Amino acid sequence: MVQLATALLFSAAAVVLAAPAPAPTAAPDLAKRTTTCTFSGSNGASSASKSKTSCSTIIISAVAVPSGVTLDLTGLNEGTHVIFEGETTFGYEEWSGPLVSVSGTDITVTGASGSYLNGNGADYWDGEGSNGGKTKPKFFYAHDLYSSTITDVYIQNAPVQVFSIDTASDLTLTGITIDNSAGDAEGANTDGFDIGSSTSITISGANVYNQDDCVAINSGTDITFTGGVCSGGHGLSVGSVGGRSDNVVDTVNFLSSEVKNSQNGCRIKTISGDTGSVSGVTYKDITLSEITKYGIYVSQDYDGTTGEPTNGITISNFILDNVSGTVESTGYNIWIECGSGSCTDWTWTSVDVTGGKTDSDCLNLPSGISCS
Repeated sequence: MVQLATALLFSAAAVVLAAPAPAPTAAPDLAKRTTTCTFSGSNGASSASKSKTSCSTIIISAVAVPSGVTLDLTGLNEGTHVIFEGETTFGYEEWSGPLVSVSGTDITVTGASGSYLNGNGADYWDGEGSNGGKTKPKFFYAHDLYSSTITDVYIQNAPVQVFSIDTASDLTLTGITIDNSAGDAEGANTDGFDIGSSTSITISGANVYNQDDCVAINSGTDITFTGGVCSGGHGLSVGSVGGRSDNVVDTVNFLSSEVKNSQNGCRIKTISGDTGSVSGVTYKDITLSEITKYGIYVSQDYDGTTGEPTNGITISNFILDNVSGTVESTGYNIWIECGSGSCTDWTWTSVDVTGGKTDSDCLNLPSGISCS
């Protein structure tokens, strides 16, 4: 019996010793996760586009993007950091662009100190913008960007529209500078930020000098523009709303900002004959100066196709709180043309816009609102 027990014991031990050891846990691919790639010169754009998913940090250093080519930084790996250094230039070609395109999740885009992106706008400007003349490339597509940030990017001499923000969410843009001051004579449609079909977008501390809307919100929810300065353009705008597959704007806050030397101050514009809604728009602590056309402007016949405002796109819960400043004597302090019954629940407090003319022909004013 003792011999049998001993034999069984050794047999069990042999089984244990013969069992395969557990496979070791694979070490993380640290090289791939922490690779910094620097691209420069005339081949930098193509190299960056080809190698972008192999880099955790992408440095765009004095890249000369060839004509008709997009600096393609779409589909980046989650957590990628893009840094612009020096001057990024773009060759001339008549095409629609964009010059730069970025997409992904948890993406950080940063402009290093002294860096800027030069769109070569002077070669395109012909006074017609995107309405005719030369075909001009849009500048920067921030499409399909999620939980991401764009910080301290400096853009100069945009041919036409600058930032196109579309199908994005939880995106923050901080310290953006758009300098199109050289385009005052012939630049047109150089919108600073065009926003559509996006959620939770925050733009803070922007400095925009351009020749069209500082901000134009065509559709989207939970959008904030705060601490900005807009000069030379068409002001802080919602719209134009209409004519798209998504014609809903909900919860927009323009806060603590200055609009100066511009055609308009605070503006909501909807397309005649279309359907949709604009609700929960607030302008709070806004200062206006040297406004040439309209201090506060609301039109439901923005495109002027009918000659009369229509009521298919409603404007409700529109708040003005501490909006003040001056309009040139040839302009109007307040201009409102609403469709019948389509402008409701407006609350205006501490509105003091002076210097311009008073409009006696405002149409379908909501209860408690005056153009005088």
